[in-house]
Amino acid sequence: MAAYPISTTAIVSDAPKDGHVQWRKEKVQIREPLEDEVLVRIVASGICHTDVAMSMVPAETPGFAPYPKVMGHEGAGIVERTGSGITHVKAGDKVLLSFDFCGDNGCRGCRDETPGYCGQFAPKNLLNVPEIYQVGEGKTSGGGLFFGQSSFSHLALVKGTSTLNVTGLVKDEKELQLFSPMGCGFQTGAGAITELADIGERDEVAIFGMGGVGLAAVMAAKIRGAKTIIAVDRVESRLQLAKELGATHVIDTSNFPSLTVDLAKAIRDIAPQGTNASFDMTGVIPIIDAGLQSLRPKGEMVLIGIVDGKMSVDMGAMLASDDFEKALSDMHSGATVKPILLW
Repeated sequence: MAAYPISTTAIVSDAPKDGHVQWRKEKVQIREPLEDEVLVRIVASGICHTDVAMSMVPAETPGFAPYPKVMGHEGAGIVERTGSGITHVKAGDKVLLSFDFCGDNGCRGCRDETPGYCGQFAPKNLLNVPEIYQVGEGKTSGGGLFFGQSSFSHLALVKGTSTLNVTGLVKDEKELQLFSPMGCGFQTGAGAITELADIGERDEVAIFGMGGVGLAAVMAAKIRGAKTIIAVDRVESRLQLAKELGATHVIDTSNFPSLTVDLAKAIRDIAPQGTNASFDMTGVIPIIDAGLQSLRPKGEMVLIGIVDGKMSVDMGAMLASDDFEKALSDMHSGATVKPILLW
C-alpha cells in the first residue's frame, strides 16, 4: 500500500514572501489515519487570524515544521473513517473540530478538565506535524495536524481529541457549515465571558473589536444577562450587528483624535463607575490602555488579541505639581489610572 494513498485538495501554505502569506490550492496526498486519528470530509473551515500569523513564521524557524504546510483550525465535517482506537465517533457522524490536547492524567490542565491549559498545548497545536501530506509533482513532504486538524483540506486527518460529535445537535450539512467557527473564534469570545470573567446580571462590560471573537463575546454577555454591554469598533456595520446581537451601547472610534483618552471617556460616560470587566480582541495598545483606564476598582482586563512580545501600557501619568488640576481631571475622566505629581 502506498504511504499516501488518499487524494484530496488543500490550501497549501508556502513560506511567506514580501510580508504576505503564500497560500495556494492544489491536489495533495495524505496517509491513512493512525489509531488515534480520524479522517474527516471537511464541509466548512473558518479562517482565523492565527492561521495567517502562523503562515507568516519565517522559513527555517527553529521548532517549526518546514514549509509547505496546511493550516486551518475551525473545521466542521463528516467522519469518513477512524483509527482503531477511536470510539466516540464513527463513519457518517457530524463533527466539529477544535484544539488538540494530551489528555494525560499527569497534566494538570487536562486532569482538571481544562484542556485549553494543557501543558503540551503549544507543540500540539501551533507546530505542524511533518510528513502528513505529499504536495506537488515532486511529492514534497507537507506538514499537517495544525491544531490537531489542518482543516484547510477537503479531506483532513484529525486527532481524535480534536473531534466533537455533534450528530444529535446539527440536522444537516448546511447547518453544520454554520458551526465551523465554534472550534476557535466563538468559543474563545464566549469562553472569555462565561469562564474567565464569569459575567453575570450586575456586570458592566466593554468589548473591543467586533470580529467573530468579539461578537461571540457580545452574545455570551447577552445570554448571561449583563447589565451593560459596550461594543467598540471603528466599522459602523459591525457595530450595528453588535446591537442586533445584544450590545446595549456601541462606541465608534473611527473619528477619535486620541484613541486612548477619547475611548476611556466614552466608556466612562456610559458606565460612570467604570466597567468591572473589559475584553480586548484587537491587540491595539491604545485600546488596551483605554480599557485599563476605564475599569472600576477590582475590575479585570482580559487580553485576547495578538500583541508584540513586549507591551508598554501606561498605568499612571507623571505630571508637574503645578498640573494638579489636570491630574484631578484625568483621574475623574479615567484618562489615567494613577497620576503622580513631580515636585
